Amino acid sequence: MSIIKLDAIDSTNDYLKQLARENELDNFTIVTAFDQNKGRGQLNTKWCSEPGKNLTMSMFVNENSFVNHSVFDFNVTVALAVIKVVEQLNIPNTNLKWPNDIMADGKKVGGILIENTFKPNGSFASVIGVGLNLNQTNFENLPQATSLTCLTGNVYEIETLAHQIKKSLELQLQTPIEENWKNYLNILFKINVPCAFEDAHGQRFMGIIQTVNREGKLAVLKDDDQICLYEVKEIKMLF
Repeated sequence: MSIIKLDAIDSTNDYLKQLARENELDNFTIVTAFDQNKGRGQLNTKWCSEPGKNLTMSMFVNENSFVNHSVFDFNVTVALAVIKVVEQLNIPNTNLKWPNDIMADGKKVGGILIENTFKPNGSFASVIGVGLNLNQTNFENLPQATSLTCLTGNVYEIETLAHQIKKSLELQLQTPIEENWKNYLNILFKINVPCAFEDAHGQRFMGIIQTVNREGKLAVLKDDDQICLYEVKEIKMLF
């Protein structure tokens, strides 16, 4: 496995995408950065990380086994691979908040951003960005964020976690899709629990998460007993 360690970069995802356009990369090539100053989340939301304290990595995966599956099947597989590494560190109350936020003890400890390049045969190559709060302890103005060290008092080795995520994903890719979906829904944050939400128009309402469908849409039961499907960024959970 190739691992490229950078001192500072705008975005590890952008760097690895450009590298993949210019070179034939080994599968599971990893890029890590000591300081990433323009990290992104879903739909270009900003991901902030204190330099040298957290895992900011991107991984290139050229995956051909998902030709007959939905793209979100792959998202589910990646999310489970990351969260299993977190669970192995005995982090309390670990969940996945739709679509790809990693939660621990009710707060966000990480996130995943997957960017795909599709091929004519239906296969695709992916750049998987993973941000995981490891050793940062100051989250001023971020009351919903925490880190592994805040939860356990332990100090974590960044490169070790990168290797563990790579190995976890290799194993998860060999797991049947149906089993991955079952495990994903079992650890979905706030599933079957009444929650406050806000839609894209700023309207707030109470609802209950029922499931996530194979296209990655969130199914929410509303007060009028209708189940509505939402795309990413069409709805926000208020917690």
